[in-house]
Amino acid sequence: MDSLGIDGAWIVTPRILCDSRGCFLEWFRGDEFAAALGYRPEVAQANCSVSGRGVIRGIHFADVPPGQAKYVACVSGAILDVVIDIRVGSARYGCWEAVRLDDGARRAVFLSEGLGHAFMAISPEATVIYLCSTAYAADREHGVNPLDPAIGISWPEDGQPILSDKDAAAPTLSEARRAGLLPSYADCMAYTARRCGP
Repeated sequence: MDSLGIDGAWIVTPRILCDSRGCFLEWFRGDEFAAALGYRPEVAQANCSVSGRGVIRGIHFADVPPGQAKYVACVSGAILDVVIDIRVGSARYGCWEAVRLDDGARRAVFLSEGLGHAFMAISPEATVIYLCSTAYAADREHGVNPLDPAIGISWPEDGQPILSDKDAAAPTLSEARRAGLLPSYADCMAYTARRCGP
C-alpha cells in the first residue's frame, strides 16, 4: 500500500501470479490494511457498477461519523479514479489525485471516511467493484459536482462527459461548504483515531 498524497488515500498494487491457466491475485487482505492503517476496515456493503465510456460517477461522500470508506477496483475495462480532499481544515482541501485502475495492473484505491470519490470510464465499458465500510443511507449521502472548475479535475477529453441528473445538479465545492455539507478534517481524524485505539 502506498499513499496517494492525500491523507487517508492509498493505492494498492497486488502481486499477480500468472501461468498457463491464467492469473491469480489477492484482491483484498485485511491483515495488510490493519498493518498500514492501524485498523481493519469494516465491510458493510459491496457494490458493482457498469459504465460506458465517458460516464462520470461522483463526486460522492457521506457524513462523518460514520462516513463511508471505500476500496475500489476496476475488474473489466479501465477508469480514471479520483480522490478529492473535501475535508474542511485539511492542508490539501480542494486537491485531488487521480489513478488509472484497469483489468491489467489490477490496482485498487482505498479512501478513508470523509474523502470525496469519483471516477470516469475510459474504456468502451468498465465494471467497477467496491467495498464500503457502511451501507448506503440516502440521508447521509452527499455530492459535489465533478465538473466544478474550482476543483479542476483533468477528466480525459473524449467527447461530452455523461453524468446522472443528480451528479450534474450537485453543488460546487464552495456551495457545499457554505451549506455545511462537507466533513471537517478534525472530525475525520478523530473518528479514525478512535478506530485505531490506544
